[in-house]
Amino acid sequence: MNDRFRFEMIAFDADDTLWHSECFYEEAKAGLAAVLAPYGVDKETALAILHETEMGHLPLFGYGIKAFTLSMIEAAVKATSGQVRGSDVQAVIDLGRAMVGHEMRLLDHAAETVARLAESHPLMLITKGDLMDQERKIASSGLASFFDRVEIVSDKTREVYARLLERHGVAPERFLMVGNSMRSDILPVLELGGCGVYVPYELVWVHEHGEVPAGVDGRYYEIDHLGQLPGLVARLEGSV
Repeated sequence: MNDRFRFEMIAFDADDTLWHSECFYEEAKAGLAAVLAPYGVDKETALAILHETEMGHLPLFGYGIKAFTLSMIEAAVKATSGQVRGSDVQAVIDLGRAMVGHEMRLLDHAAETVARLAESHPLMLITKGDLMDQERKIASSGLASFFDRVEIVSDKTREVYARLLERHGVAPERFLMVGNSMRSDILPVLELGGCGVYVPYELVWVHEHGEVPAGVDGRYYEIDHLGQLPGLVARLEGSV
């Protein structure tokens, strides 16, 4: 990259990149295991059934808390061979309701990094999941005003990113995506010829794991936290 290079758009993932999310799913999973324990279902079995159920539901219900709650209910039915009591089904529903009502907690450096980059670049937020839940989190985050574009999508695939870039008139080679999910945030963008910055989060759903492909030198980067992003962008654009 030379000193005339400039990103036309910098995009951020939302959940577990700008604010905490997966920790609430983990709490709900622990709650489900506790509900099923009296039925003789150990935690490992409960979570394995839940994961299998989630994978089966993805093509039908997509991502988000509503889909996850439906998966927990069905997993409880499967794990108990249909013997789960109505009161325990209600307990599972309450686990999902608690996830919707959790307090918004930004990750360290998120607010100042987004504000700083918004001064010099157009920013986009690209998130997947339930529309109402994502809109609620975006509104309560205090970050919405920094983004020129907000896209809530059903999934993050190469085709979805391609449509977004075409819609907004952004060349893939001048697009930078920042996120914590290798599968959803990084790999599809690299496939398109764009740049990806991976910001690890302490908890990652196994479905979002992935391996960095070969041949992406100069387009793939990893940082420890968002506070390092402005400096990285400046170096890539040749301004320092």
